[in-house]
Amino acid sequence: MYENCTLCPRRCGVNRYEKRGFCKAGAEILCAKATLHQWEEPCISYENGAGTIFFSGCSLHCCFCQNNIISNELHGKILTVRQLADVFLSLQEKGADNIELVTPTHFVPDIIKALDLVRHRLTVPIIYNTGGYELAETIRLLNGYIDVYMPDIKYFSPEISARYSNARDYFEYASSAVLEMVSQTGSPQYNAKGGLIKGTLIRHMVMPTHRHDSIKIIDWIAENIPSPLVSIMNQYTPFDFIDDKFSEIKRRVTKMEYNSVVRHATKLGIEGFTQQLSSATEKYVPDFYFSGL
Repeated sequence: MYENCTLCPRRCGVNRYEKRGFCKAGAEILCAKATLHQWEEPCISYENGAGTIFFSGCSLHCCFCQNNIISNELHGKILTVRQLADVFLSLQEKGADNIELVTPTHFVPDIIKALDLVRHRLTVPIIYNTGGYELAETIRLLNGYIDVYMPDIKYFSPEISARYSNARDYFEYASSAVLEMVSQTGSPQYNAKGGLIKGTLIRHMVMPTHRHDSIKIIDWIAENIPSPLVSIMNQYTPFDFIDDKFSEIKRRVTKMEYNSVVRHATKLGIEGFTQQLSSATEKYVPDFYFSGL
């Protein structure tokens, strides 16, 4: 699949054995960090923390990405399939509540191989944490491997997604992928400790000046997803590297902007999670210089 790569909607067709794709990844697994992550939603980091593995590279390259050092600068360590499988086992042995794969799309073939090596030894759920820009065909490859999908739906408007992620077709693909995820997992299921063990948790981060776009996303979720579980995020942080041409997003989300989206979701009866304004800070960005690998 890496020889003519069409794993994501960019369909760049690059031979990743010879050069890097749009995602900036070659054919070798590149991981930036593996750690017990305490700051996910309560149903994900509910006891010892999620066993989170951050993969380097990304198909979106959003202009505001908080993980810029790994998505664009490609900080990370090369792993073999066997080494990745051993990372899964190591996190489980450390007490991880689950194995959480972050931005994994461009390494799906090798992730499947790694899971095949150790699935018989894994007793915790496998989580697929993605920016949402996915092909439904790629998600179908994961049927039976993933217990919990955790996709973003970042944008509704093609103009907004084109401006910040150079992906005018973002919602078209994200919405189709989310429907495939829900069809695989069904309604959310929890263990006795409140941990999500099966289901799809949709994330949406409210952005400055774009609350009306957020409300359109909430409307779509309510109309198309039965028993939706949604995390409305308030952690947008205006990093210094954001270009001045995006001046409208070089500030934090206001209380009014965030609360208006939450109120709309509540009115529609959507269940899930919200965040405090204090979550919009750089301290919640992982230290990728200490990999834990």
